[in-house]
Amino acid sequence: MPHPVLDAPISPLRQRLIDDMNMRRFSYETQRNYLRDIGRLASFLGRSPDTATADDLRRFQIEQQDDGVPVPTMNSIVSALRFFFNQTVDRPDLARRLVRLAHPRKLPVVLSRDEVAHLLNATTCLKHQAALSVAYGAGLRVAEVSMLKVKYIDSERMLLRVERGKGGRYRNAMLSDDLLLLLRQWWKAGRQQGVMHREGWLFPGQNAMKPLSTRQLYRVVVEAARAADISKRVGPHTLRHSFATHLLEDGTDVRIIQVLLGHAKLNTTAFYTQVATRTVRTVTSPLDKLGLFKGESAPDG
Repeated sequence: MPHPVLDAPISPLRQRLIDDMNMRRFSYETQRNYLRDIGRLASFLGRSPDTATADDLRRFQIEQQDDGVPVPTMNSIVSALRFFFNQTVDRPDLARRLVRLAHPRKLPVVLSRDEVAHLLNATTCLKHQAALSVAYGAGLRVAEVSMLKVKYIDSERMLLRVERGKGGRYRNAMLSDDLLLLLRQWWKAGRQQGVMHREGWLFPGQNAMKPLSTRQLYRVVVEAARAADISKRVGPHTLRHSFATHLLEDGTDVRIIQVLLGHAKLNTTAFYTQVATRTVRTVTSPLDKLGLFKGESAPDG
């Protein structure tokens, strides 16, 4: 697995930050994002970020806002900087100066079951179909799909082991019968192609020693959606959203879905109730139970 650091010499401060993230089992994606976001502050300052003052941080955030940086991006930068000042340089006083901005959470894009089927069938090879099927069938994040290894498939207990998911957490994801069948087909095909081995990546990249990148998985989803004539804005996380929503519509307890998704907080999972349209349609309105308008024709307009 490539280290999230450029080949250039690593400063002691940068190495300490990397060590702090590794100690907490941060994923490759999180480490890359934190290094990038702390680098933004260093570029703004024109000097090492550990020399920042409270006024520097205030000016940095004001400039971000003036430059039109999206609120989610600004909050992600705050998370990176708070970790840096709290953990790496032991300056909690500066971490407290960083302001997170409130923003309304958008409803996630969710595909219908037919759209998911069309998208999966529109992939151009078995590897891509299997990778996207894992994202939908097990509800995995794109980085979790990318980092799966063959040995993480537990066919006896019908589980997928997710190591170092978001926040460095480990969990077990569901492995359905159909998904296991598809993964076995991919295993046979991958062995014939010479890219699969028992200790290797489940979805190797062009270089079999490295996993299929999250960027490539994003392109695969977009191209499959285009081929399936799906007009919605689709990415890998759309399949995870669809997984959760479809389970909720089928009556799965939201607390079980929380475990399957690896959410730390229940309210994050409960957000899917807002897009579970089948669930809404199955609820009987208390007005209907009054029986006042049975047999009445619908009003005009």
